[in-house]
Amino acid sequence: MRFKNMLAAGMAVTMAASVILSGCSAKTAEAPTTGSGSAIGETTAENEIKKPEKITVLVDGTVTTKINNRDAFEKRWEELTGIDLEFIQPDHDAYYDVVGQTFASGPDNWPDAIILSSSYYTGYAQEGALWDMTDTWDNSGLKASGRVTGEDVIDNMKIDGHLYGLPVTRGNGCITYVKKAWLDNCGLEVPETYDEYWNMLKEFTEGDPDGNGVNGDTYGVSAPGIVGTEAPFINYLPEFYQDAYPAFIKGEDGVWYDGFTKDNFKEALTRLREGYAAGYIDKETLTNGSKDCRNKFYEDKFGVFTYWAGTWATNLKSNLEKNGKDGELVALKPLKETGTYIERIPPVWAITTACENPEGVYKYLIESMLDGGDMQTLWTYGVEDIQWSTKAETVLDNTYGEGVFHLKESLEFPGTQYTKQHMDPMLSITKWENNPGKDTVEESAKESQSMFNKNCRQAQIVPSTDVMATYNGDLTTLKNSIIADVVVQGISIEDGYKRFEAENGAKWSQMIVDSLNEQTSAK
Repeated sequence: MRFKNMLAAGMAVTMAASVILSGCSAKTAEAPTTGSGSAIGETTAENEIKKPEKITVLVDGTVTTKINNRDAFEKRWEELTGIDLEFIQPDHDAYYDVVGQTFASGPDNWPDAIILSSSYYTGYAQEGALWDMTDTWDNSGLKASGRVTGEDVIDNMKIDGHLYGLPVTRGNGCITYVKKAWLDNCGLEVPETYDEYWNMLKEFTEGDPDGNGVNGDTYGVSAPGIVGTEAPFINYLPEFYQDAYPAFIKGEDGVWYDGFTKDNFKEALTRLREGYAAGYIDKETLTNGSKDCRNKFYEDKFGVFTYWAGTWATNLKSNLEKNGKDGELVALKPLKETGTYIERIPPVWAITTACENPEGVYKYLIESMLDGGDMQTLWTYGVEDIQWSTKAETVLDNTYGEGVFHLKESLEFPGTQYTKQHMDPMLSITKWENNPGKDTVEESAKESQSMFNKNCRQAQIVPSTDVMATYNGDLTTLKNSIIADVVVQGISIEDGYKRFEAENGAKWSQMIVDSLNEQTSAK
């Protein structure tokens, strides 16, 4: 069975976000209406949608977890809809292992709905495991309401014109933060070009940017890996990659190619190798996790960190200050050579082809998340008096008056307040005039998110082919190994690409490119 083959291959599409059309035809859908009466819109097919008695969902840790009182979340959702909601929620780190096992076990064991990242979304769509919701979305009350501000985000998730999953937020992306105190201590202006950026890293590494009286005990930049594990891959070191890309991409002429094989990627590898050899890039970057980088940043070990826009701007600032460091950060506009940041492809809520009532699940589960009312509040902020409140009280060091919306202390991480539940309010793809928490967003987060949104482009979603499913896992492993050898071990670019040829990388790459272009020309 093909789903078992996908599991055996480990869903190794990490360098490609994969996909193509398949699935069932969709019926006309109505706008979801929550149990509180918050309607998204009306359509002529409203009476045709049968309300499900029960919905089963497979979700990751981005949805309210057990430790954060998921039982209360589930109870509130069921109050609003009158539908029994069953959660299957494995540990976050094991999520895609469970997803693979679930699909491989056969349709009788599939959930009604599932959260999928881009690479898994495209792969399972190709295999016919996901319901085609194109017509349902096109005829939905939500789309007709005029409230959708992120229709381009939804359109970007279409595979050959078909939609198999709905993103409920933007994908967001990473923006480069620089410690202002370090710039000031080194007498530097905010860099606008790569030469200025390089000079900043040099001063942060060889000078005394932290002002402790010791030269050379810091370094410029760190990252959780030299290359990312999912699209857009280059988001943690964009200034070094610039216009280069390590995976498959469609050119302006409509022709697919492998960015790893182009000269501009070799130039990016040269920049990365030079930065690493000079000590400007953290020597542990290859093995760093995100938490490792954050802790080093808080300890003032380095001064430039490309990390998520929005809420994380505030988190980085507050954690620096908790460590007794200066928390003022400058969010850089993309360098002249970089052009734009890249927005991550968002996860989607998809409905499996095993679902008996996909239109009902779409209406009452997925579309209702964006109702602009009680349900959107639930998915964004959680349950009243558990995750948020308007009662007069002091939470940690913050005192709130009666009627003032505020977030409660985290059950999972005591000593911190919640910032959101499943959906980040700053990444909403709809107008939300009744957002009760709109005044709780810190100014630093707003500025960071606004900067990113004005200076980003969306990552491309790449359709899958049988050839890609067969070879791209091994190809990705080979590419990542060559990147590490060039950057960390310092081998020559020429020797790296000789290995690419000798170990079948060039052959696999061309086979995948040919299959993508053949598929495109056949449409």
